[in-house]
Amino acid sequence: MSGPPRAELLEEAADWAMAMRYGAPGEVDGAAFERWLAQSPQHAAAWQRAQAVFQTFERVPRGLGKDVLRAMEPLPGRRRALGVLGGALLVPSAGVMAWQQPWQKWGADVATAVGERRALALPDASQLVLNTDSAADIAFTTAERRIHLRAGEILLTTHPDPAPVPRPLLVETAFGEVRALGTRFSVRQLDGDLVRVSVFRHAVEIRPRNAAPHVLHQGEQADFDSNGVRPPATVDESAAIWEQGMLLAQDMRLGDVIAEMARHRRGVLRCDPAVAAILVSGAISLSDTDGGLALLERTLPVRIQRRTPWWVVVAPRS
Repeated sequence: MSGPPRAELLEEAADWAMAMRYGAPGEVDGAAFERWLAQSPQHAAAWQRAQAVFQTFERVPRGLGKDVLRAMEPLPGRRRALGVLGGALLVPSAGVMAWQQPWQKWGADVATAVGERRALALPDASQLVLNTDSAADIAFTTAERRIHLRAGEILLTTHPDPAPVPRPLLVETAFGEVRALGTRFSVRQLDGDLVRVSVFRHAVEIRPRNAAPHVLHQGEQADFDSNGVRPPATVDESAAIWEQGMLLAQDMRLGDVIAEMARHRRGVLRCDPAVAAILVSGAISLSDTDGGLALLERTLPVRIQRRTPWWVVVAPRS
């Protein structure tokens, strides 16, 4: 039998994984597991998937893996963790994938942790601000001023180059470069294969690897990949208020608000699809996400479900 493991086998694998990790299996259980595992290559593949998911949970912030799995116990016995673990086996979440990719920050010149922001002055007196969970390299030579965005998001406020021969200021990304044209702008690596550039002052030139350059002007925002720049949208200075630890929502979908808050918070923060389309306007703290969630609960028809300190869901109030 070929192809990915069937859903029922993934659930059985999650069942056995919980029993082996957090139960007290005896000889009878061990023999039953060996018989289950030997039934087919599909059973073996499902077990490998379960092991990989558990290894991911062991790498998340201290205590989160066990707390989450143990807190979600709708049924007694081995079946108790299928809600979360079975789902993780079937469709790994973006958050889980992020926990599996710490390499992006290893060895970077500057980096921030989840929930941290950092501002620093560059050698030419320009200012660089790193948003939450971001990393960058800085390389100033006699020929250019280059910043390599490894992960996350940066905000740049440029300063005239003091060198005798002015050097270009470039932000390198996985899909091309962004050249500053006397400006204040941000560059963000989005989930997936896109980079977002927002211009708050003057202009920048986006240079995709395999497409013609495109100039983006003040008040414009655009996503790009190696093959070109998407049509620009409107953006204003308030989009950079994350520098102050705030999110300014203007008729923003609650699902998008929660996704943005989740970037600044360790663990899992989800929005129930039943309330994701609610429109939100107002200032919400990114420095104090618990306070921001409390504000949403007071002002919207939602409630905050805390399954553990590390696993929070914004759900309908009723």
